[in-house]
Amino acid sequence: MKFFNLNRRCFRVHLCTLVLCVLGLISCSETSMSFNSVDITGAEYARDLEWRDKAGQVHHLQDAKGQLVLVFFGYTQCPDVCPTSLSELKAIKAALGGEGKKIRALFITVDPERDSQEVLDAYVANFGEDFAGVSLPAEQLKLAAKEFKVFYQKTPGPTPTSYGIEHTAGFYVYDTHGKLRLFVRYGTPQESLMKDLKTLLDHA
Repeated sequence: MKFFNLNRRCFRVHLCTLVLCVLGLISCSETSMSFNSVDITGAEYARDLEWRDKAGQVHHLQDAKGQLVLVFFGYTQCPDVCPTSLSELKAIKAALGGEGKKIRALFITVDPERDSQEVLDAYVANFGEDFAGVSLPAEQLKLAAKEFKVFYQKTPGPTPTSYGIEHTAGFYVYDTHGKLRLFVRYGTPQESLMKDLKTLLDHA
């Protein structure tokens, strides 16, 4: 009986050791990756986003597991930052060939007054079928902006309907397991972003 108990204790020790080794390997595989963008792995914000499509179906960021998901807050009448960012991502997807098809972009408008779902659909279609536009109700947008630490504010224009919007500019990047990994500031060189996305795809 003592021998049995001893073996059982040894088994538990070996099992715990095995679990710790596995967790260590997982941890090492994540920390061994280096990025050009800001590594925010483990951040307690930008954890999820919920939205409804035109059919009323509810979606979450984690629904796209198996793909890299890049989330960008902007608006369709943005004169430079938004179209430039999406165009660069389009070019990156093309340069990555087959792997580029594993990258999906969500463009969240900070201008729901003017950006209806129809307007958004037409806008993101310019960049590719893997780009989706999301228009949230005003109150839900406020909550999402708080969760993602995104700033947005109207700036007066020549007429009441020709205003601009100052907003946080950058991509939030989620890996193929739906885990938040990076924040890519606007102005990050295209080649640097492509290397970061390739690194995440290689470690999927």
